[in-house]
Amino acid sequence: MKRAEQLAKTRQTIIKTATKLFLEKGYGNTSTRDIAKDIGITQPALYHHFSDKEVLYLDVLTNLGEKVRQDINRVMRLRDIDIEERLWRITKVLLKYHPMNPYSQFQSAKKLLSDSAKRKLNMLFKMDYIQPITAYFRLPEVSLRPDLLPNEAAELFIAELAPLFETFQDFGGHNVSKEERDKIMLDVFVHGIEAAPHAAE
Repeated sequence: MKRAEQLAKTRQTIIKTATKLFLEKGYGNTSTRDIAKDIGITQPALYHHFSDKEVLYLDVLTNLGEKVRQDINRVMRLRDIDIEERLWRITKVLLKYHPMNPYSQFQSAKKLLSDSAKRKLNMLFKMDYIQPITAYFRLPEVSLRPDLLPNEAAELFIAELAPLFETFQDFGGHNVSKEERDKIMLDVFVHGIEAAPHAAE
């Protein structure tokens, strides 16, 4: 294998491993030493491809965010599905790529990043997560509260999905699957925890 091909292969392996560790453990709990060890290379070898942890993290999120945005846009282009099914499929995109709540992870990482890296992270989060989900909340059939803008609803939506990514009370009994519980929690987010009041007779 030519040197250029070997370098490209190593770089992709670093990104793949770093993606897994950053998403599972978070930015603060993942070191470049952890990533290098998991791959079986030295830390200096990793730095040959990425000058520091911030650069690697932002590269990981650039690649990941593009996939998230493409999948959400694909859901938005689907025809003949109702708004609840569309929102559920958007939720499934986030669950597919993130073992932990992305909003919480990004907020935690921001506390540790340099100012320039924070700006880049904010831009990526807005472009790949907020804007595609905002498109859902702009649909004419989606009725938002009058005091909430579509982009605010999108950010709140991602933040409020935290229970779907964490160990949670197994309400509904053992016969309720994880997907059914996730749908219940999503429904609670959209419609609230109380049943709709009965119309006056």
